[in-house]
Amino acid sequence: MTVYRRSALFLVLLFVLAVSYIGGCRQAGVWLTTEEVPVHADAIVLLMGNFPERVLQAYDTWESGRADRIIIVEESMGAFAALKSRGASIVSNSEQTAGSLVALGIPRDNIVLLPGNARSTLDEAYAVRKFLPGNSETDTLILVSSPAHMRRAHMIFKRTLRAMDKPVVIGCKPSSYSSFNGVKWWRRKEDIQTVLAEYIKIASFMLIEKHKLPGLEK
Repeated sequence: MTVYRRSALFLVLLFVLAVSYIGGCRQAGVWLTTEEVPVHADAIVLLMGNFPERVLQAYDTWESGRADRIIIVEESMGAFAALKSRGASIVSNSEQTAGSLVALGIPRDNIVLLPGNARSTLDEAYAVRKFLPGNSETDTLILVSSPAHMRRAHMIFKRTLRAMDKPVVIGCKPSSYSSFNGVKWWRRKEDIQTVLAEYIKIASFMLIEKHKLPGLEK
């Protein structure tokens, strides 16, 4: 058996065991969509990805008075800089996200755009970790993301921010604008693919990525 096939078999078995442990296959989608929103937070962290559904949820969360500021980490767009250097007039995904929030009615001064060139949720978490020491008043966050991504995002941020001198409370608000159905995820091909992908990514984070985070000796 090749290394690739052994690795694939291991991930499949891990997925099956994880689903069984959580309480059965039918609950696998529900477990991913964790939600726990503090009464009030210092900032909303809008995670990049499917930005229309996430922007709408971030706005609703802000408008309800849950937090005053929204933090966005600059998303990597590959050869974006090279494209602009050749004269293309384009706007980055992160700038579009910030612009959409402003168009909905959020003051630009309430939006913090962090540098990061983020390629993943892990990169976003680490960018927020570097931001917090200079903003000591910020110790309660609400993560806004797509429902199926919510559990993994919380795990990543909790692990990344645990080394902070000051404890950080991390809340979760999955977007209500998503078409993902966590209760009946096995009925749609797209939801099945999403659930399988998320469990594999969670396994990858738990087994590999979390042990390689820089500056997390504590």
